[in-house]
Amino acid sequence: MTHTTGLKKHMIKDRNFYKTFGILTLSLALQNLLTYSVNLADNVMLGAYSESALSGVSLCNQFQFLLQMLVAGAGEGVVVMGSQYWGKGDLKHIPHIIGVALRFGLGMALMIFLGVLIFPSQLLGLLANDAAVISEGTRYMQIICFSYLIFTLTNILVTSLRCIGIVVIGYIISAVTLVNNIILNYCLIYGHFGLPRMGVQGAAVATLISRCLEFFIVIWFLKYKENSLNLTAGKLIKIDNSYFRDYTKISLPVLLNGALWGLAQMVQTGILGHLGAAAIAANSIATVVFQILSVVSYGAASAAGIVVGKCIGSGKEHQLKDLVHTLQVLFICIGIISGLLIYAIRYPVLSLYQVSEQAQKLAVQFMTILAITTVGTSYQMASDSGIIKGGGDTTFSMKMNLISMWGIVVPLSAVAAFLWKWPPIAVFFLLKWDQLYKSIPVYLRIRSWKWVRKVTR
Repeated sequence: MTHTTGLKKHMIKDRNFYKTFGILTLSLALQNLLTYSVNLADNVMLGAYSESALSGVSLCNQFQFLLQMLVAGAGEGVVVMGSQYWGKGDLKHIPHIIGVALRFGLGMALMIFLGVLIFPSQLLGLLANDAAVISEGTRYMQIICFSYLIFTLTNILVTSLRCIGIVVIGYIISAVTLVNNIILNYCLIYGHFGLPRMGVQGAAVATLISRCLEFFIVIWFLKYKENSLNLTAGKLIKIDNSYFRDYTKISLPVLLNGALWGLAQMVQTGILGHLGAAAIAANSIATVVFQILSVVSYGAASAAGIVVGKCIGSGKEHQLKDLVHTLQVLFICIGIISGLLIYAIRYPVLSLYQVSEQAQKLAVQFMTILAITTVGTSYQMASDSGIIKGGGDTTFSMKMNLISMWGIVVPLSAVAAFLWKWPPIAVFFLLKWDQLYKSIPVYLRIRSWKWVRKVTR
């Protein structure tokens, strides 16, 4: 009874907080939901076309995921710094920070673009040994890589607007992209309405067109609707170079963390990829389901980063204890609900796919594991990305993930797969169990309060 009373004591009582935080969380979750629904549409349509096409595109998406992690890292740096400037009521510095982030992001996107353009089949060969899967993936990769620079520009701009509470543009472009991508996929993958039957190349062309459309919508929004930062090409090009130092100090650990995490996901996919095409397809199905049903967790993490950063920037550190306690309780509740939903829809989701019996069996097993680990993901990921990073500490996550992923998860999983010859379900669990045990160091870090740092000038 005393413990329960203690939990309630530090919960925020103000209903306006829950309303504001809920709207912000659901707005960000809706954007993520629409984004991942594009991946689900691609998966279902390609799965109906051929299992090799589904598996090949799944491998290509690992390079997209690496880019996405780096772009997210570049954008997070803007959110961490910008939200504190927003809390101070000082917006004039933010365009300089965004300009620096764009330079970092575009530089990384250019390197990945050149790598996959020149060596597509060689890179995919590192992730799988099935010739049909590599062939389909190569055909997709040679087109989709041209979307990388456009994707980077769009996402850094959209993420940067979050630091001043603007999230509507994110789900507008995601909704337009979803509808556009489904229509173009239907036409170009299967050759409807007199268009050529292009298979995986049709899916790539559809996504490339959608990325261009996203970019034009963002440019329109900045020009005609956004009037707080008044961003222009001139403001983003002609920046105060002294902000490179400020931005690098905050963002470099996040970028390194994103790079290490993205590479680790590629290695994990490579481990499963060498267990057969069925394991690749099952992983692709389970991952998309997890992404869609964990959008609220990721939305809550992004929203927490904004409110924590604003709280510190406005000089209200005395409110942090109740805020942080409340956020942690919300993260755990969201994780439990998300896990139950993943478990409940395993079989209905599989009815949408036309894949082999072995792939279906593995997908059910993988989704069952994710239903459990998503509770840990919701707590530790949101607490780390939302509270700790939002508070200005961007190095903790990098150190923790470096030790966890490269010191424990990857080596142990590789040994289990290739030396001990464990079944795919056991290997998959070893690839995901870090989502549970990382809750311990994250909780201890929050309790230390060493993550509270001001990053504004």
